[in-house]
Parts: sequence; structure tokens; C-alpha cells
Amino acid sequence: MDLSDVTRKVPEGLEADILVSPRSNRSGPEGFDEWRKRIIVRVKSPPLDGKANKEVEELMKGLTGCRSEIILGHLNRQKTVLIFGDSEKIFSTLEEFI
Repeated sequence: MDLSDVTRKVPEGLEADILVSPRSNRSGPEGFDEWRKRIIVRVKSPPLDGKANKEVEELMKGLTGCRSEIILGHLNRQKTVLIFGDSEKIFSTLEEFI
């Protein structure tokens, strides 16, 4: 599995399907979930009051340098994140980390 299996180019930027693992001992991408076809993203925050969602958005912004927003799955571990900007540049940046 590679990054092109879990991302889609859209006019606004790049959509990425992720699986969030809250309350982890570290934050960051952790590879792929082959069965769910998602990028595994670990965050330290608990899934309370949107804390984990905020950390996911900040983490994706930190990795890519572009604003990101969760567009699907606000109350679920399986989410879709929209990363705003040049989709080719975002894709190549994410490939370095995943």
C-alpha cells in the first residue's frame, strides 16, 4: 500500500483518509492500516472536547506546512482530512514522513 491509495487530489488541495489513535505516547504518522486503507496517525490528546481533532489538524499542518481541516469523521477514529494547497507538493511532502 502506498500514499496514493489513501489520498485524493481535489481543487482545494489533497484529501487524506486517516485512522486516529488517541492517547498515544507520541504523536505522528505510523504507516498504513492495510485493511481500512488509511494512514495511521497517533496523537497524545484524548478524544474529548475535540482535543484529538485539533491535534490531528495541527500535526498535518506541521508535516506539510499547509492549513488542514477534518472534513469527515469528527466523532470517529476514521477521518478524512483536507490539506489546503498545491496537491502535488503536499503529496511529495507526506511521502517523506509516511
